[in-house]
Amino acid sequence: MVKHQPLQVYERQLCLSCLTGIYGCRWKRYQRSHDDTTKWEFLWSLILFFTFSLLLVWFYFWWEAHNDYNEFNWFLYNRSGEWSDGTVPILATTAAGFTYIAFLMILALCHIAVGQQLNLHWLHKIGVSAALLTTAIGFISVNQTWGEEWAVIPVSLQATGPFLHLGALVAVTALAWLVAGQIACTEKIRFQVVVLLLYLSVLLGLYMAPLSITSPCIMDHANLTPRPDVIGHQGAPMLAPENTILSFQRALQMNVSGLEADVAISFDGVPFLMRDRTLRRTTDVGKVFPARQLDDASSFNWTDLHSLNAGQWFLKDDPFWTVQSMAQREVMLVGNQGVCSLEQLLRLASLHNQTVVFSLRRPPHRHPCYHSWINDTLEVIRLSGIPQHLVMWTPDWDRGQVRQVAPGLQQTSVEKLPPQVLHQQGISSLLLRYSQASPYDIREFSRSNVSVTLYTVNEPWLFSVLWCSGVSSVSSEAPNILRKVPYPIWLMSPDEYCLIWVAADLISFTVVIGIFVFQNYHIIRWRLSGMHSYNPEQIMLSAAVRRSSRDVNIMKEKLIFSESCIMYKGS
Repeated sequence: MVKHQPLQVYERQLCLSCLTGIYGCRWKRYQRSHDDTTKWEFLWSLILFFTFSLLLVWFYFWWEAHNDYNEFNWFLYNRSGEWSDGTVPILATTAAGFTYIAFLMILALCHIAVGQQLNLHWLHKIGVSAALLTTAIGFISVNQTWGEEWAVIPVSLQATGPFLHLGALVAVTALAWLVAGQIACTEKIRFQVVVLLLYLSVLLGLYMAPLSITSPCIMDHANLTPRPDVIGHQGAPMLAPENTILSFQRALQMNVSGLEADVAISFDGVPFLMRDRTLRRTTDVGKVFPARQLDDASSFNWTDLHSLNAGQWFLKDDPFWTVQSMAQREVMLVGNQGVCSLEQLLRLASLHNQTVVFSLRRPPHRHPCYHSWINDTLEVIRLSGIPQHLVMWTPDWDRGQVRQVAPGLQQTSVEKLPPQVLHQQGISSLLLRYSQASPYDIREFSRSNVSVTLYTVNEPWLFSVLWCSGVSSVSSEAPNILRKVPYPIWLMSPDEYCLIWVAADLISFTVVIGIFVFQNYHIIRWRLSGMHSYNPEQIMLSAAVRRSSRDVNIMKEKLIFSESCIMYKGS
């Protein structure tokens, strides 16, 4: 056992060399220092911590924004004119940058733990600066071009807040080992007090954090409302091309309760389904009508629209990464899809007794149907034979006239208005983005007999939060995914959450006290029993406790190394 002591010391020195070498390129022992970190290097440590915090928020944002990746790609398409999955490079660079900065943070904490001077290498300083700059640019870009997406963070915290709190509590409790060690190894009373007060403030804040955590999923199980209805937004665009008959058929197979589409008016007055202003992305207009591929979709007559293929683009672009899993027969069906008319959709919904909701886009100013677009759409609804109560009418234009012509339509607003105003206008339902209605708003509308449909809900966590909030229905591009959510992902009563909260705080407090006692045991024992029970080497180490961290570590290292070598030679 004695013979292996120098080997253990050698291994310790090797680990220390790797630690300081990777962080500051100080591989040799004479390059290392136990001196206090310089102000310049301390500033770089703060920059590293700030960069890590910023990247942590950035990483969390893009992780939770997964619900809206298709919306982001569509936004990029409208700006660039080319369809691509813009989230892939963002996620790749974010993951690489976060891993790198997190690794440097761990190395810095290890330096502090072993009493080594922080001295970040200049290459790492360039890397930290690049990560900080690119992340800051990313924040600014998202804020200017996709600012509404920041709302996903407070919404997602309703689902992740309790678990993030527990994770943060575990991390800060673990830091007690580092904090207690620093307090034990320094002679500066002011430094000890500042570090201890700062740490205890953070710990106390985490202990009381659940008071500010609100989640609709913290509720009595008996108060859970029925499962929200799912409306297929553009059908089931993960399984078939958006706004095609096949897409709506696939949505019906997923047991949706309604179908949602985007409607435009052709040049000869036929309402048809199209999300984009042009036909370039979702049809082969560039092949059939190359000179008109940038023209407004409403400038084509129905005969021209009916001749276009609306399925090959899906196989080529694979917007949801699902084509590879399709059978050959399914690929052939997808590739043969054409542009769908509103009448086809209404007949399909009527056959299955399903609700239809659509957004209607007014034609350009010089379009023949510029003034008659509402009447043209109402006429198609009448001719389709669908019961009026199955149609959710969203256009605000001429609502009074619409109620006279088709009084049975569900008048639906896409603008969040007080319940009293909605009732005065004869509106019985709302169609809002999921971030526009809080759980309180949903409950208020429900009490006022106003049904709320929120879009676009693709992720199970978001569906669960809205379910616990009491929403009546959601519009989704992923009915195939939500079909697999028969119950909220998590649901606990307030008493259960309170028990978890108190238990976590007590366990954390006990561990922290234990760590501080263990780290300062030699001081406590020295003060309680006196120095007469120590041998000279122990006295030397105990006295060193009152000295600086640099002297302590050097003294301990020399003492242990020399003692090990003497014992090895003696054996």
